[in-house]
Amino acid sequence: MGRKRRAQPVAAKVDGGLAELRPDPDRPRAYTLLIDGAPQSHVDLTEPTHLEFEYVRRMAMVVDLAAPAGAALRVLHLGGGALTLPRYVSATRAGSAQRVVEIDAGLVDLVRRELPLPADPRLRLRVGDARAVLASCRDATYDLVVADVFAGARTPAHLTSVEFAGEAARVLRPNGRYVVNIADGPPLRHARAQVATVRAVLPEACLIADSAVLRNRRYGNLVLVAGRTPPPVAELTRRAAGDWFPGRVLAGAELDRFVGGARVVTDDTAQASAPPPPGFFDTVL
Repeated sequence: MGRKRRAQPVAAKVDGGLAELRPDPDRPRAYTLLIDGAPQSHVDLTEPTHLEFEYVRRMAMVVDLAAPAGAALRVLHLGGGALTLPRYVSATRAGSAQRVVEIDAGLVDLVRRELPLPADPRLRLRVGDARAVLASCRDATYDLVVADVFAGARTPAHLTSVEFAGEAARVLRPNGRYVVNIADGPPLRHARAQVATVRAVLPEACLIADSAVLRNRRYGNLVLVAGRTPPPVAELTRRAAGDWFPGRVLAGAELDRFVGGARVVTDDTAQASAPPPPGFFDTVL
C-alpha cells in the first residue's frame, strides 16, 4: 500500500488578514488556525475533546462544571475561530443549543469548507459583531456566555467595557457563567481592569492562569469566570493544578489583591487589549 499523503497547509485571505490552517504533525486530522501569524484555534476533527491550547482546556473545565455530566446547556460563543469549544460542547453535551458569533465572514467560509462542522442542528453560526448580536439576545437566555474575541492578537476596545459586560450579565440565567479569555503581559494592567470591570456587574468571580503570567513574568492568557453565584473554585483549582500545564486559580482575597486599585472600564475609557511582545508567537509555534 502507498504511504498516506500528508495534509497540506491551507492559506486564504479573509476579512481579518491572512488565515492559515497548519496541519498538526502529531495528529492526522488536526489543524492550527492562524491569522496574520497569530494562533487563534487548534481543532482535532477526529477527536473534538482533544484541546491543545491550555486556556481552551481551562474554559472547558468551566463547561464541565456548569451542569451535571452530559446535561444539555445553552451557550453563546462570542468569537468563533475554528469553533474548538463549540465542537467540544457538542461532543460532551449532546442536545446543547449553541450560538456562535464571528465577525469575519471570510473566516466562517474557510472554516465551513476546510474544517467541517459536526452534524448538530442546534449548533448555529452567525456572522456579526459580538456586541451587536449580544444586544439583540433575550434576557436570561444562556447558561454560559463565552467571550473569546480577537482582532489579530488584541481584543477590540468596545468589547472590554462595563456596558458590554452588563449586556453579557443580562442574557445569563441566574446561575449562569460569563467566561472571558483575556490576553495580557506584564504589568497586567488590562487583565486587572477587566476583572474589576466584569465584577462590577457579576461580582462572584475567579481567575485561572499560569503562575508565570500571574507573577508578571510573561505574556499569556487568563481565563475569567464570573456570575451571580460563587464559581466552583475548589474543583477548578484541582483540575487546573492537574492539567498538562498547571494553572492557578485566584478567588476571594487573592483576586482582590490582584485587582488592586484597577478602575472599571467604561465605553468612554475603553481601549483594545495590549499587543503581545514582538516575536512572541515565534516562541510558541
